[in-house]
Amino acid sequence: MSDADSSVARERVIESMEQSAEVYGLSRSAGRIYGVLYFASDPLSIPELVDQTGYAKSTVSNVTRTLSRLGLIHRRSSTGGGRRVRFEAEREIWFILQDVFQQYVQREVQTTLRTIRRAEEQVAADTREEERVHNLRETYEDLEEIVHLVSEYSAAELREALATYER
Repeated sequence: MSDADSSVARERVIESMEQSAEVYGLSRSAGRIYGVLYFASDPLSIPELVDQTGYAKSTVSNVTRTLSRLGLIHRRSSTGGGRRVRFEAEREIWFILQDVFQQYVQREVQTTLRTIRRAEEQVAADTREEERVHNLRETYEDLEEIVHLVSEYSAAELREALATYER
């Protein structure tokens, strides 16, 4: 594969990260900055990120602050004791996904499950609504268990458990 092909492939992945960022409630610029840092061979400073993304310094500064707070990127000191702060991406994607599951998905599932349980107490017995609410509760309880497993185990541990189960 040529350098040009690699560059095109890299850009496609970064564009996908921009779209994913929006799904998780972040800006497209957060996805691009994370992607640039993910593929960088060394930590990058804010001026270097400005050069590579074309974003204003204020945008890069705000986004790096947000991404740092979320644990998606990490601040690194400059080599040789310089004052310039550099950033690098958290490359353990599973860690990031587990955090998202714990912070957002688990909370949403638990909130919905509480509402379903309250509704289950209020619907009339032996009705179509009772059956539907009951089925929905069971589905959300399964989802709650899946989210718990995803949050607790590494990807390798989950793969191993699924492989054992499939046998």
